[in-house]
Amino acid sequence: MFDTMTITKAVGGLCGTFLVFLLGGWAAELIYHGGGGHDDHHEQAYVIEVESEGEDVAVEEGPSFEEVYAMADAAAGESKFRPCTACHVLEQGENGVGPYLYGVVGRDIGSAEGYDAYSGALSQVAEVWTPENLNGFLENPSAWAPGTSMNYNGLRKIEDRADLIAYLDSIDD
Repeated sequence: MFDTMTITKAVGGLCGTFLVFLLGGWAAELIYHGGGGHDDHHEQAYVIEVESEGEDVAVEEGPSFEEVYAMADAAAGESKFRPCTACHVLEQGENGVGPYLYGVVGRDIGSAEGYDAYSGALSQVAEVWTPENLNGFLENPSAWAPGTSMNYNGLRKIEDRADLIAYLDSIDD
């Protein structure tokens, strides 16, 4: 039925294919993980050493939110809003999974018309959605209002948060 040569070719072809995939995976590991192997230790790229023998060391934190917000670009904030559209809408009174965001800057927390699914965690932290409160919330919602029902990891860059808040503030003018 089958001769030995045909079976040998088929097994050789399978082994060759497996070898190509194995080598491809190994090459991808080298390229995308910086050449590291499969060992369990990872070295930090650089170490910052601070010596403070009784003297205070000043840590530069960058500009305050107020300074960044004063220079925020509402047009750039519009692109930052796109991921928010999965749960929020901008039209007043039209709620999605989350409350509508028309007029959110300066609005009392938990007061969107027709939206009653607020978690109590928000109103325990603040009373009004000021730009500063929105900044804290957008940076890390679960840290700013522990127990919030908003499932979002946050915007890490202060400039992005300022732009988004400026955009939200501009839509109800």
